[in-house]
Amino acid sequence: QVQLVESGGGLVQAGGSLRLSCVASGRTFSSYGMGWFRQAPGKEREFVTAITGNGGNTYYADSVKGRFTISRDKAKNTVYLQMNSLKPEETAVYYCARKRFPSGPFENRYEYGYWGQGTQVTVSS
Repeated sequence: QVQLVESGGGLVQAGGSLRLSCVASGRTFSSYGMGWFRQAPGKEREFVTAITGNGGNTYYADSVKGRFTISRDKAKNTVYLQMNSLKPEETAVYYCARKRFPSGPFENRYEYGYWGQGTQVTVSS
């Protein structure tokens, strides 16, 4: 059974930073890609960023390139999302997710079979 637990959300002013963490259970952590998605009220859940199982490749939505950084720590079974220069429109619940299979596209949310409970990020203007 895979469990994902996010933390690190909160309230921050526009232009500020937050670092989200996602701790995963299971011994096959490094075999699967991990992603971060976000969902604002009334909107679809959207892709933010993802990282391959070995951490060698990362993918970003155009809207966050240059400001967000995803990383993973194999020893801690943890994936991080460093968010800088946050904007009010990025207020959302942020979810981490694990891919169903080692291969396949990273931007498609339906490729992910395990999701955390989400952590709220609120960016004030």
